[in-house]
Amino acid sequence: MFRINFGDKIYEAEAPLSVYEAARGAELPMLGVLAASVGGKTVELTHILDSDAEAKLLTFDDAEGRHAFWHTTSHILAQAVKRLFPEVKLAIGPAIEQGFYYDFDVKEPFKPEDLEKIEGEMKKIVKENIRLERFTLPRDEAIALMQEREEPYKVELIRDLPEGEEISFYRQGDFTDLCAGPHLFSTGPVKAFKLTSATGAYWRGDANNKMLCRVYGVSFPTKDELKEHLDRIEEAKSRDHKKLGREMELFMFHETAPGMPYFLPRGWTLYNALLEYWRGEHRLHNYQEISGPVLSEK
Repeated sequence: MFRINFGDKIYEAEAPLSVYEAARGAELPMLGVLAASVGGKTVELTHILDSDAEAKLLTFDDAEGRHAFWHTTSHILAQAVKRLFPEVKLAIGPAIEQGFYYDFDVKEPFKPEDLEKIEGEMKKIVKENIRLERFTLPRDEAIALMQEREEPYKVELIRDLPEGEEISFYRQGDFTDLCAGPHLFSTGPVKAFKLTSATGAYWRGDANNKMLCRVYGVSFPTKDELKEHLDRIEEAKSRDHKKLGREMELFMFHETAPGMPYFLPRGWTLYNALLEYWRGEHRLHNYQEISGPVLSEK
């Protein structure tokens, strides 16, 4: 017999079982649970436990839970792209601080109308509620699988892995991707998402390599959370100093030095006013250091 410690509750098991089964056995609430932490490592709810363990259930409020959620959405994005554009080659698709992205080798960069089509296909994949299944392969078999699927970037990644490294894949229906995980149990929980942009990115960040198309996105468990996030982004854009500075005629940019602002008369006036204020503050501070504190008369 072994014990799984969930903090408030402990579940005793006699045979190997998944984190999900242990949590249900401990009668823990599972609404909104996306993944788990076992021994400090983020794992899927399908992760098998066979010995004593410290476990914690993760939701979207946890950074690790969000990471698994966004990572799964990147796979949904890639699956949608492969359904719509079978000739596209897959590169990498990680979760990042504010969402996810996936890099694709495409003949022509994706246009806004392409992103709309991809979003539509992603919605179908979410509705299908496809289960994500993890499996591992020896190096030679892993390379053979990706060569069979004509995915040269995946083959390169596998060849670069250290000897003895576990090589894992995630299968979701007709789509399989090289990935270390972790992921959600299925595609169903990804209720709201938005592909925010498509830009260029060199393979492995090296300008000597091919330019790929990087699609950025973000996702949330509910439409209200997505709307709130997108509204915050629009509000931030409206307050962007580069935008306000141009609108208020404080500065301009020129193609000769696109990263350098050129002050306009209004901006130069404001700059000098701020500089004079700063000098005045420092003159007062230096005077107080030399003369000492002023004592009030009693």
